[in-house]
Amino acid sequence: MQPATAKWYDRRDAVFVDFCVEDSKNVKVNFENSKFDFGCVGGTDNIKQQNTVDLFGEINPKDSKYRRTDRSVLVCLRKVEPGKAWPRLTKDKTKCNWLSVDFNNWKDWEDDSDEDLSSFDKFSEMMNTMGRDDVPDFDGAGEEKCLPLSKYK
Repeated sequence: MQPATAKWYDRRDAVFVDFCVEDSKNVKVNFENSKFDFGCVGGTDNIKQQNTVDLFGEINPKDSKYRRTDRSVLVCLRKVEPGKAWPRLTKDKTKCNWLSVDFNNWKDWEDDSDEDLSSFDKFSEMMNTMGRDDVPDFDGAGEEKCLPLSKYK
């Protein structure tokens, strides 16, 4: 038996843990207030995988769920205190070699405000249009162009 590799990320109301187990079978997830157990048989070699996680904060076991796909098992842990950030998944500060942060889904939601998001959206839209011919001329330089280097010789 070995621990399953997992990635985690924090959201305002929940913490998500994605166990990277392909072709999982016999998936069992047991939720408690301050920990959860994950177990399955995975892969073509039918390896038994088991993880017990003592959590940083408390969860609501009745509202916590999981979803199995062919590639992974995504666990949704509903926080007892929504809006409180979890700096780590585990109670202990020691690093687990099977666990990493899912930076693709990570979001610093603590400092978010609608105004900040709309400014970011406008900036993103501007950056996406750069390099296209229809970008407006912001500096008012008009059609001024640099001379080719051959003209300076």
